[in-house]
Amino acid sequence: MEQKPPAAVVESAHREHLRNLPFADTRDFDDADRGFIAAMQPCVVKAADGTVVWDNDAYSFLSGPGGDNAPTSVHPSLWRQSQLCAKQGLYEVVEGIYQVRGMDLSNISFIEGDTGIIVIDPLISTETAAAALALYRAHRGDRPVVAVIYTHSHADHFGGVLGVTSQAEVDAGKVAIFAPEHFTEHAVQENVYAGTAMARRAAYMYGAVLARGPQGQVGCGLGQVGSTGEVALIVPTVDIRHTGETHTIDGVEIEFQMAPGTEAPAEMHFYFPKFRALCMAENATHNLHNLLTLRGALVRDPHGWSGYLTEAIDTFADRADVVFASHHWPTWGRERIVEFLSLQRDLYAYLHDQTLRLLNQGYTGIEIAEDFAMPPALEKAWHTRGYYGSVSHNVKAVYQRYMGWFDGSPGRLWAHPPEAIGPRYVQAMGGIDRVVDNARTAFDEGDFRWAATLLDHAVFTDENHAGARALYADTLEQLAYGAENATWRNFFLAGATELRDGNFGTPTQTTSSSIMSQLSPEQIFDALAINVNGPKAWELDLALDVSFADLGTNYRLTLRNGVLVYRKVPADAATAGATLKLATKGRLLALVAGDFAAPGFEVDGDQEKLRQLIGVLDRPDPGFNIVTP
Repeated sequence: MEQKPPAAVVESAHREHLRNLPFADTRDFDDADRGFIAAMQPCVVKAADGTVVWDNDAYSFLSGPGGDNAPTSVHPSLWRQSQLCAKQGLYEVVEGIYQVRGMDLSNISFIEGDTGIIVIDPLISTETAAAALALYRAHRGDRPVVAVIYTHSHADHFGGVLGVTSQAEVDAGKVAIFAPEHFTEHAVQENVYAGTAMARRAAYMYGAVLARGPQGQVGCGLGQVGSTGEVALIVPTVDIRHTGETHTIDGVEIEFQMAPGTEAPAEMHFYFPKFRALCMAENATHNLHNLLTLRGALVRDPHGWSGYLTEAIDTFADRADVVFASHHWPTWGRERIVEFLSLQRDLYAYLHDQTLRLLNQGYTGIEIAEDFAMPPALEKAWHTRGYYGSVSHNVKAVYQRYMGWFDGSPGRLWAHPPEAIGPRYVQAMGGIDRVVDNARTAFDEGDFRWAATLLDHAVFTDENHAGARALYADTLEQLAYGAENATWRNFFLAGATELRDGNFGTPTQTTSSSIMSQLSPEQIFDALAINVNGPKAWELDLALDVSFADLGTNYRLTLRNGVLVYRKVPADAATAGATLKLATKGRLLALVAGDFAAPGFEVDGDQEKLRQLIGVLDRPDPGFNIVTP
């Protein structure tokens, strides 16, 4: 269906933003252009089969003056941020440190050593990382990669590693891989345990299937969008365990600071004395980040986050001439570095402390978020604005971290789910046509939030009601046009798209054979346990030994009461219904996927026991509905 123009109330709000926000401050544009060497022309990256996995040229509509000339279908502040994020090419941070930006959701950085280069965060995909390395080499020479540093455990900071090195080079000792302690555990766990649900919701959050343009996807605040090529993982060869730990790589000394439980469960900052440069990973970027990302994750710790930023200021600021990160652009000069890091620190500390103050006065998360006001200094700084995380959903995340989902009101302790409560509301309001009429009135009055609430109930009562679907899509579209937060905009537009055109599924997946191969046996069994259909397995009582020849270990699996339990114990044919002998742990993954034909496994005992176990495993649904029942 055809998109609609922005409503008058949205255009009016944008004019107010233009008056109240500091658009005269253009320092970010100067910083984003500083050190520019060359752009990739065209900035389109393809896989070996010709599939486009990255297209930054699709954002050419963002070129031109700053946010004060934004179209009325985009919040002017978000337009400004998207213009900055869309800048692409090779940049010099300082002599010896170079970044390629605008080649993926994240940045890739190159540190020049005595003989080669250290790569920091090799993007999401093999293809984009390889293209970025080629751009660097075209202008700085064909220097070999001697080390890779993963700053933290999210896929946009390690997934493209095969574009800059290979497993063979790492195994031969030619390339070292550095990462914070527990990196592999968290990198694998996040992409597997709740990976299907996260990926489906990420399709909304990042707007990957949305058309690029002023009425569509303009970015996600942290960058533009993620690439869609090959995602891989090479396990680190060096774990960084302690703050103050130093390593010298190819003549470059690096001093590390641990920052676990911040933007990622495993994360670290580090400082280069030779270059007087500080890398802040993803803990200090040019936006308010997420304490709970809309795609889903564990709630992050803003108190710890702010503490690690204070530690970074105290430890490194007096020695730094530049601070850079794995998203956005650097900041130069000691005074500006301290101001930048201090405001970023205050941002997370204020959200944490004030939410706790108000919840201890009896306010609920949604009540705190509705009227939460940031200090003037944080309101007027561009880099603290909510382009990726928002004050609203971050406040609710802090509340959730300490208080959980329940707000304390007994009337909301056992509420009906949407498919049950929708028809009840609709009936109470006089039927679905009456509800849609009320929503139309709210829409015409510019009360899009109330219209969305009414139409949510209507669609969950009758998902095929044409009037409800159409008006709901129009309503979400207007909410998108007014959103400063890019991920909110993408969520609203994605919902509108599915209401109009149907479910688009999950366009990208971060799980890959490379990542799955790094699962430990325990993590594989955890993944199996998560997928046991409990009611279907209630009557089963199984004991199965699983022996891995490549690991020389055996695990006893038991399935009782719908619960899969595993223990690392010696095999015992006398008490096991069957013993599954596997050449490799990878063969178990193939077996669970239904491959009984390939070699590499045998079953001693009752093979039916294995089939019974596999028979009660559900397959995750990457196309579950979100905006409709």
